[in-house]
Amino acid sequence: MKRKLYLVRHGQTLFNRLHKTQGWCDSPLTELGKKQARAAGNFLKGIEFDAAYASTSERTNDTLEIIRKMPYTRLKNLREMGFGNFEGADEYLQPRHWFVDNPDAFVEFGGEDMRDVQKRVNNTLTEIMEKRGNNSVLVVSHGGAIASFLNIWAPETLKLIRSQHGIPNCTVNEVEFDTDTKKFELINSTDPSRWYMY
Repeated sequence: MKRKLYLVRHGQTLFNRLHKTQGWCDSPLTELGKKQARAAGNFLKGIEFDAAYASTSERTNDTLEIIRKMPYTRLKNLREMGFGNFEGADEYLQPRHWFVDNPDAFVEFGGEDMRDVQKRVNNTLTEIMEKRGNNSVLVVSHGGAIASFLNIWAPETLKLIRSQHGIPNCTVNEVEFDTDTKKFELINSTDPSRWYMY
């Protein structure tokens, strides 16, 4: 049986605008971030969701609440990668090409190994999609967390995303989950703010 997952990155935050590393720390949505969330909500307005989930970060909660007024579950394992001592610092200070060539670059600074992030996000999304009745699910998470997941199931797409400097805020990734094989397939990746901004 095929089920649908709509995996969305949160809207632009103050730290995004200032080019600061965010990770487990948090900052509020900007006005642009709120507009991006409304655009995603407009893009998804014709879809009925059986359930909704977000990480424990305020930025994902606020984004989900703008996209759709419905009950949702907060899950710690959907949160962003932890960057340790780099959190709150300027992005340019990060080790170069850490996502591609050096997934454990932040471990010595108190952060997470990207491979561990990938495992926890993939396992959590699998558990969500295996729940009875979860045939159409909305999940709001983070750029690094989503990228680590897509790196498993859509590596060619991720290469394109990296060439464009990451996943745009409020991008909607439409993903199919096969309950028999336990495999995910990326169907489409859309940035609604390009068409639905208002």
